[in-house]
Formats: sequence, C-alpha cells, structure tokens
Amino acid sequence: MSIKVFLADDHAIVLEGLVNVLLKQVDIAVVGTAPNGRAAVSGVRETQPDVVVLDISMPELDGIEAARQILEHKPGTAVVILSMHAGAQHIFHALEAGARGYILKESAAREIIEAVRTVHLGRRYLGARVAEVIADGLGDRSGASPLQSLSKREREIIKLVTDGHSSVEIGVKLNLSPKTVDSYRSRLMQKLHISDIPALVKFAIQHGLTSLD
Repeated sequence: MSIKVFLADDHAIVLEGLVNVLLKQVDIAVVGTAPNGRAAVSGVRETQPDVVVLDISMPELDGIEAARQILEHKPGTAVVILSMHAGAQHIFHALEAGARGYILKESAAREIIEAVRTVHLGRRYLGARVAEVIADGLGDRSGASPLQSLSKREREIIKLVTDGHSSVEIGVKLNLSPKTVDSYRSRLMQKLHISDIPALVKFAIQHGLTSLD
C-alpha cells in the first residue's frame, strides 16, 4: 500500500514542488494539501494520512501548534516539520511537539522522499544540517523550555498577538471574548516574565512561535 501524505505550506510554489516530487514515487500518494495551519488540521482529520509535512511558519496556525493538534487527535500520525530555520530552539520545539522529522527548505526536494519513508517506518528523520545543530546544541541546553509552562491556548494566543492581531480579532478567531483574550495574554506574560509586546514578539521569534518572514 502507498504511504498517504498530507502537505501544508503557505508558499504555493514550494507546495507544488513538493507535490510533484512525491507524486513521482510509486509508493507515495499525496492525499491533500493546505495553505495554512488551521486548514492542515482540518484536512488531516478528513484524509487520515500516514505522514504529514508541515511548514513551520504559516498563517492562522503555525506548524508546531498544528502538529500538536494533529497528534492530539491521532497520535500515530508521523509529522515532519519543514522549515527555513536551522536554529536549535526551532528544532527542539518541533521535537517536543511530537514531530518525528525536521528538514530544511533549502534541501527539501532532496530529502523529502527519504524523510517520508523513514518516519512512516516509525523512525526519526533529521536532515544532515539539522542533526549537526542538535549535536552542537545538546550541551548548551539548560533547564526546561519556558514554553512548557504555557497551555495550548496560551501558545496559540502568543502566535496571534505577535502576528499583529487585536484582542477583538483573536476573540473572533478563537471564539473568545476580548476580555478573556486579554486575561490569557496577561497571564502568559506573567508566566514568561515579559512586560511588553515587543519583548513578547522577540520571545516568539526566538522560540519558533512566529518568524520574521
């Protein structure tokens, strides 16, 4: 049987290129695509793929949070994170979210096939450069990630706040009142010992919740 793959990336050219690469493989079938994280979560629930490839920086919902939600619904799904970021924080954040693979966009066309086949077998797949970053960074990690103190909802609100959405807009997206959104934001900033939005944006970029692109 073919390995069923779902792909999500907000860059249409990248998405089309990955689809074309995978469609040439006799043992792989692309069962769906999505342009953002929310659509990916919904699409994965509908198509029930074996492997999901998620861009880390997407609108609506980033790849890390999309991975969390997908794995909560179907823990057996193998998730591969696709990213232009090679920083240790992004990589460890993805692995902590449950991703079984992490590849960089610069080498995606070359590595995507091997990554899909490897994670489908229950093993991890880390691109060559990613593996080097992890090896170099293992000795530098100290203590638990501050993200571990945040709930799924709080991480989602950080993403939306740092993407420039107002409390009213966030409330509409998450079906919350603006006052509740403000309460979430205040509480998470206290947890992180952050006093203003610029510092929150810096934190989100450093920990892979949003990006400069």
